[in-house]
Amino acid sequence: MKERTISINIRKDLFGANEEAAEINTRTFEEHGVRAFDIMGSVGTGKTQLIEALCDELSDKYRILMVAGDLATRIDANRVASHGIDTVQINTETACHLDARMVRVALREVDLSKYDVIFIENVGNLICPAGYPLGVEKKVVVVSITEGPYMIQKHPLTIKRADMVVINKVDLADAIGFDVDGLVKDVREVDANIPVFRVSAKNADGVQEVIPALEL
Repeated sequence: MKERTISINIRKDLFGANEEAAEINTRTFEEHGVRAFDIMGSVGTGKTQLIEALCDELSDKYRILMVAGDLATRIDANRVASHGIDTVQINTETACHLDARMVRVALREVDLSKYDVIFIENVGNLICPAGYPLGVEKKVVVVSITEGPYMIQKHPLTIKRADMVVINKVDLADAIGFDVDGLVKDVREVDANIPVFRVSAKNADGVQEVIPALEL
């Protein structure tokens, strides 16, 4: 047998497999009438706070499931569970993002007919999650003013692939001398039409404005 060398496009293969899994997730959500949302952002931006605030606003109207993605622990899932919300934990161990297959496997034993809305909190990372669609209806990027003034300029692709941007912890702007308007301007330079919301998720300020953008 002659020796053969086969070149494999790893990037194409991985991303292609994820796209297929994402399409399966989308069909599954649609078949069960579930609205799913991917909440992305760096560690400490307040993703969990936002989900908690949204659950408090929406749990009387919708049956909600929260899927928490982290390298380890159930810390965020437990926080949301304390609000009376069902949760599923995905511990990725080494992966810096969720992918569509992880979500599909995690939800395999879940009766989706019991839920109307799923909030998926991605692993704390502003880069990798943007490249791995989960099959959700909308991607929400959460940034915090405590990350500094350049996080949008440094991560334009993440903004381009998002459906909305939530700027969190705006209540701290005066105390640290942060220009929130400048951050909004940076978002607009990447995508002039993307919805941008200024919130203080800890106090639930501004969260009510996010809900219509989710079409909930």
